[in-house]
Amino acid sequence: MAKEISVTLKSLNNEMTFAAKGPTGHWTMMDAKADVGGNAGAASPMELVLEALGGCTGLDTISILKKKRTPFSHLDINIKGDRTEEHPKVYTHIHMEFILYSNDGEKALKSLKRAVALSHDKYCSVAAMLKNSVEISHECNVVEE
Repeated sequence: MAKEISVTLKSLNNEMTFAAKGPTGHWTMMDAKADVGGNAGAASPMELVLEALGGCTGLDTISILKKKRTPFSHLDINIKGDRTEEHPKVYTHIHMEFILYSNDGEKALKSLKRAVALSHDKYCSVAAMLKNSVEISHECNVVEE
């Protein structure tokens, strides 16, 4: 049986700024740019798509690296999305750069590449939804500590 998740969005002061809350009880703000009538006071929904992809893949990647006992101090993820000029202005390509800070060199890089691939191909729900409509590419790097 499918698991239902419900979220609520509330517009603030009859503006284009929204507060959204899901089952965790945490509020997420979103807004439109000023040139389209928003206040530019929060991330746009399309920014949140990239952030959700990064968060989902990042959580999986860190979990896998910890299970493999790969030593690292932290992981950075840089994401760039290319969008069409015409409405509905969808993403056509998303590129993700993973930077792992570790003193384990090539071994850490191999573990990082495997963890990212597992997340993208098997575990990340956001990637699973997006990859049917947008090309997602990855690169992995290790910064020696």
